[in-house]
Amino acid sequence: MPVLNERAYLERAVQSVLEQELDGPAEVVLALGPSTDGTDEIAERLAATDPRVRLIANPEADIPVGLNLAIRAAIHPTIVRVDAHSELEPGYTRRALATLAATRAANVGGVMRADGRTPFQRAVARAYNSPIGLGGGAYHSGGAAGPAESAYLGVMRRAVLDEVGLFDETIRRGEDWELNLRIRRAGYRVWFDPALAVTYWPRERWSRLARQFRSTGTWRGELVRRYGRRNSLRFFAPPALVLLVLIALVVGLLQTTGVLAGTAALAASVVYLPLVAYALLVLGYACSRRAGPGVRERLWTLVVIPTMHLAWGSGFLIGAARGARENVDTSRLDRNTPLP
Repeated sequence: MPVLNERAYLERAVQSVLEQELDGPAEVVLALGPSTDGTDEIAERLAATDPRVRLIANPEADIPVGLNLAIRAAIHPTIVRVDAHSELEPGYTRRALATLAATRAANVGGVMRADGRTPFQRAVARAYNSPIGLGGGAYHSGGAAGPAESAYLGVMRRAVLDEVGLFDETIRRGEDWELNLRIRRAGYRVWFDPALAVTYWPRERWSRLARQFRSTGTWRGELVRRYGRRNSLRFFAPPALVLLVLIALVVGLLQTTGVLAGTAALAASVVYLPLVAYALLVLGYACSRRAGPGVRERLWTLVVIPTMHLAWGSGFLIGAARGARENVDTSRLDRNTPLP
């Protein structure tokens, strides 16, 4: 479990792991980044009260670096990746191990069940779980069990990880997708099991959500530069939306200034149609019970979904055009947290 500024979530995340029922021995390895919110004190208390909890330092703060440090420090043949912003449901690990054995897969993952504690966070969670929000990936919206492109978090065979070279430390976001690509290219199976579920707590503020999605989109653009068509078509929808918005703004400016007039202006107005359809889709979803029972959740939905799409899409275009370079997801960094 890579950990950085998770004071509000770490204890419950670790407890959900320690409460898993297993037939054999287990340990919980926390790779601690340079937190500034008191997270380390909570981690030290957890380690002092349960010998299964081990702490290692991850001064670079990057997720793939922390994961590799934790995997190398681990002593058992199966690796269960856990996020400090998540909670494993009861029976998760036992079920995953059984699925891993039954399917002879190298990596098994399940459903990310996003949840929230505030109206904003619940609106984000519902968007995560909706095809209108993130969509596409089975681990967001569910589906039938079977071979998968990637796995959320993942329960992995250590021997396969060692064979393919662990996580790529040059990739700060999307490292799981890239690892699963190498696992599949090595001839192993990645498996989705909808009976596996993990509770995930999204970002709590709009600014953090926007920064997270912009960084994630930027790194997806980098992955497209590296791996091209191996990326699913669904990744290209948000950047297409951003391009449509930019084109519509240019057309609107030309129409307003009179550069486009008459038949030409009318023909150019076609660019607004998909944006109107998109706005109606988001509005229709926000007005439905799928967006939540409360008025505040539904109002936040009108902000959350476009923020996800436009932040991710703009980041994607930047990453695809010039690469991710040293892009860092700052959505969990406090003002005094040292950047990696």
